[in-house]
Amino acid sequence: MKKLFVFTFLSAGVIALVSCNDVKREQGRVYMPDMAYSRAYETYAERDSTKFTTDPNDASDKIFYNNKPVEGTIARGEEMPFPLAKDLGKDTANYFASKAITNPITAALNTADSTEAARLYLVNCGICHGTALDGNGPLYKDGKGPFSAAPAMLVGNKKYEEMPEGQMFYSVTYGKNMMGSYASQLSRKQRWMIVKFIKEQQLAKAAPAAAPATAAATPAKDSTAAKK
Repeated sequence: MKKLFVFTFLSAGVIALVSCNDVKREQGRVYMPDMAYSRAYETYAERDSTKFTTDPNDASDKIFYNNKPVEGTIARGEEMPFPLAKDLGKDTANYFASKAITNPITAALNTADSTEAARLYLVNCGICHGTALDGNGPLYKDGKGPFSAAPAMLVGNKKYEEMPEGQMFYSVTYGKNMMGSYASQLSRKQRWMIVKFIKEQQLAKAAPAAAPATAAATPAKDSTAAKK
């Protein structure tokens, strides 16, 4: 038994010594090499034309890659694209063109979204336009605040009540007059939510005022005619 153990030990030692030399050997074939060795490359680096192609017709022989996103996909945060750029100088073409753009949020805000939109409005807009959207925020404060110019009265002013949502979004995105841009503070969805919230508040405040006017316009019934 001891002889077998010694023989096995010596044989393993000889094999180990023979194996440790400077002779380079082929590693053989690797099963599914892409799983073991990733094809790492820089996005904007020049590619090896023998391996990569930008021609879809060569996709069967080479790796097709053209630096473009997959058709039909959008980048994160770009789910509500706004097609108009900021007007340059005194140009107002895009500002007026924004009237034709509709709010992608077509349905009424649910309770959770309405609460969030109200919070976003108070944090970003209420300081100027007021918590009641009356243009009397802390920065104006009936003309006694730091700002002498009165902010826009979003509720109760026909100009802003009739302003299209797209034009309102343009103003929030790029700024207008004394108001700066809020594109860095709010995502596109958040800006559209605030615009939707403002429009819903305008409708809510206008509804009670419209009721008495409708009642006054309704003619009274002729009691004499009723008796006949």
